[in-house]
Amino acid sequence: MPPRFKFTKEEIVQAALDITRESGLSALTARALAARLGCSVKPVFGAFKNMEEVQQEVMAAANRMYEDYLKTDMAKGQYPPYKASGMAYIRFAKEEPHLFKLLFMRDRSGEKIEENREEIRPLIDLIKANLGISEDDAYMFHLEMWIYVHGIATMAATSYLDWGDEFVSSVLTDAYTGLKYRFSEPEEKSSATVAGPAEDLADGSAAAGDNI
Repeated sequence: MPPRFKFTKEEIVQAALDITRESGLSALTARALAARLGCSVKPVFGAFKNMEEVQQEVMAAANRMYEDYLKTDMAKGQYPPYKASGMAYIRFAKEEPHLFKLLFMRDRSGEKIEENREEIRPLIDLIKANLGISEDDAYMFHLEMWIYVHGIATMAATSYLDWGDEFVSSVLTDAYTGLKYRFSEPEEKSSATVAGPAEDLADGSAAAGDNI
């Protein structure tokens, strides 16, 4: 079959995404992309101005994949929604390490980074509603929990560890319970000390009134 000389942008981006998933962004060159498509570089640069444009499209496609992981895991009901978001983040790191590194481990020293709470608004609202804490406390709760989750995900993406879901779920419960205690009101801390540590996430299900 003779080589095709016309490809849609979607076909080119999909080929570029496949290369990145397999070997990382550094492997995504014009020649590698042309070889994957079975053509010269001409169709690539007919659809895109340069490889930077292709890379931006790959990042957008990778982010859509990550969002699908979140939506899928949060809708399953295996874990409370907030915990499911962390489990999905770690699962994405394990199953798509090159895309995880592209989205969450790349050098961003040349990028302008701004705080945008609206991007995580659903998670902040979950924390506020279920723990009864302020907007700022809910944001800090999530930030500290995310640092913990990101550490596990980073080690998974770099093959530093290979923990199973049951163990990951257990350590996330420990981190969540500790943060919940620290952000709770004094009278709630006193009650928790008498009753023992909360186990609302220990078995993957939430206690009454704490369904996050």
